[in-house]
Amino acid sequence: MNLRAVIIGCGHHLPERVVENAEFEKTLDTNDEWIKSRSGIERRHFAAEGETTSAMATAAAKAALADAGLVADDVDAIILATSTADLTFPSAATMVQAQLGMTGGFAFDVQAVCAGFVYALSNANALILSGQARRVLVIGAETFSRIMDWTDRSTCVLFGDGAGAVLLEAQEAEGTPQDRGILATDLNSDGRYRDLLYVDGGVSTGTTGYLRMQGNQVFRHAVEKLAATATTAMERAGVEASDVDWIVPHQANIRIIQGTAKKLGLPMDKVVVTVQDHGNTSAASIPLALSVGRQRGQIKQGDLIVTEAIGGGLAWGAVVLRW
Repeated sequence: MNLRAVIIGCGHHLPERVVENAEFEKTLDTNDEWIKSRSGIERRHFAAEGETTSAMATAAAKAALADAGLVADDVDAIILATSTADLTFPSAATMVQAQLGMTGGFAFDVQAVCAGFVYALSNANALILSGQARRVLVIGAETFSRIMDWTDRSTCVLFGDGAGAVLLEAQEAEGTPQDRGILATDLNSDGRYRDLLYVDGGVSTGTTGYLRMQGNQVFRHAVEKLAATATTAMERAGVEASDVDWIVPHQANIRIIQGTAKKLGLPMDKVVVTVQDHGNTSAASIPLALSVGRQRGQIKQGDLIVTEAIGGGLAWGAVVLRW
């Protein structure tokens, strides 16, 4: 018997506060055109005071459960991808578990920055294929607005807050590329590139710290590594770029998204793009884009989807799945 981890529900949550590019003109030497031309970002959402990563993750999880017609106790595990957990510990995932009223199973966080959701999906897939869980909630949630240096115009205009979630279920399958569910994954990291994207705080400094990024260097690595990991995952899945219905990439920068699609030989009308409305929501960006893409009527059951992401670490990876 072949098993696949199949997405049976998805949902998302965005904070109420929408911040247009023009807002940054009051405090920084920047403008809407400068931000838009370099990143494709037009607006983003910022969490309200007291609105935590776990609260947004819970809202997205509830939406995914409702979409699947299930309740929290139908779930065996929660994996939450985040770099902005509410506290140093316990994990934000256990907070979501409590907020959902889920008393069984287990929950844990995955920290791979912007690649976090891809890493979490891969872990959930492994739990399901090994028989350790039948249903897994995979969530990406971030409040990056809390780690911004508001004097650094090269970073603070790029990021936003939000959460997205999918519910995976073990289902019997034929073991072919036509199966619904996760068909292949590919994960990579290289710690030598730590200084390209990091937060200058933590336990060692006794401060929360701020995000620091060498944008041009990250860009240089991004397109090449994203195209390579997507190609590897597609080869493992036994599919070709021409089979792909949608690329749902990490939404960091429109030029990275365009460059990666071009390298894969796929037109932009096969790419789900949400970066203009959300900014870079790190681990939340792919599940947000999946949920919004489905709401828009782009993603339909049976569609072949490639997701890919790169973030601090550097950490990067891809997942090929059939919706």
